[in-house]
Amino acid sequence: MQRPTTYGQSPPLHHPVPQHVSTVPQLRSPPPPVGQSYDGSPYQPQPQQQQQQQQQQQHPGGGNMFGQYGNFMNDPTTQLASQLGQSAIRSGQEYLEQNILKGRFRGWELKPYFNVTNSYVVNKLFLVLFPWRHKPWSRKTAAGRDGWYLPPRDDVNSPDMYIPVMSFVTYIFLRTLIAGLRGEFEPELFGYTATMASIIMFLEILGLKLGCYLLSISNESQLLDLVAYSGYKFVGVIVTIGIAEIVNGGKGTGGWAGWMVFLYTFLANSLFLMRSLKYVLLPENNSDNRGPMQPMQTDTRAKRNQRTQFLFFYSYVVQLLLMWILTRP
Repeated sequence: MQRPTTYGQSPPLHHPVPQHVSTVPQLRSPPPPVGQSYDGSPYQPQPQQQQQQQQQQQHPGGGNMFGQYGNFMNDPTTQLASQLGQSAIRSGQEYLEQNILKGRFRGWELKPYFNVTNSYVVNKLFLVLFPWRHKPWSRKTAAGRDGWYLPPRDDVNSPDMYIPVMSFVTYIFLRTLIAGLRGEFEPELFGYTATMASIIMFLEILGLKLGCYLLSISNESQLLDLVAYSGYKFVGVIVTIGIAEIVNGGKGTGGWAGWMVFLYTFLANSLFLMRSLKYVLLPENNSDNRGPMQPMQTDTRAKRNQRTQFLFFYSYVVQLLLMWILTRP
């Protein structure tokens, strides 16, 4: 008995669904070697095109690393301002070289004021502390050049900047040293002492310049000469503080010993200034105006008397007050 043949439908097939989806990385061809040269093939990009493509990929904002703000320097207004700034800087440099660096302002030259020797320093310190028997006080002029004074190394009466600067620094260190020996040292003491001494010198120079202006006293080297002479007081101040500390056993500049030393150094400094500043504040009549340091002529006897009174007031009254302030603890 034959089984009847039947054609039925097969059951549906079920394909497996992946549980973890993986992303296939995009493969790129490696870059050509560095030493590879362009062979002219139309399918090979030229070196310049490769660089441009890399820059565009790194900076998509139109090939400029600053993007849309990169065109700021291309603005005409910005270029004009840049040119004006460069022109101003160039003009300033030319003016500096022509007028200052070439020594047009002779009164501001500091080099001659530091032209000293060891013998000059010793003799000058002796003159500041013992001016009683010194003669003459007039400055020496260069041979054949009236009005041109000799540098300090050749003339002990010439003002210098070496002794005032070194005395100023020594005063600061001496003050801090004494404070350290007393157990009162603080780092701020350096700045306080330097500031106080600088303010005193500034006010002194300001008063001198005001007096010279009111009395019509002027010459090209006057300012630096006044700065130098105002710094010699620190020599007497240092001697007063040092001797007083030794004699009084570290009790300061008080007592009879401190006042005796202070009185001597004050009188010595006052006489030194009175004689030395005579050629600046009391110039002689001289018809020869050659040279950069030629003082101004004296007009009348009344004006000379006014200058003498001003010199006496500065050398004794002002110096007494300033030296007393500097020697106080």
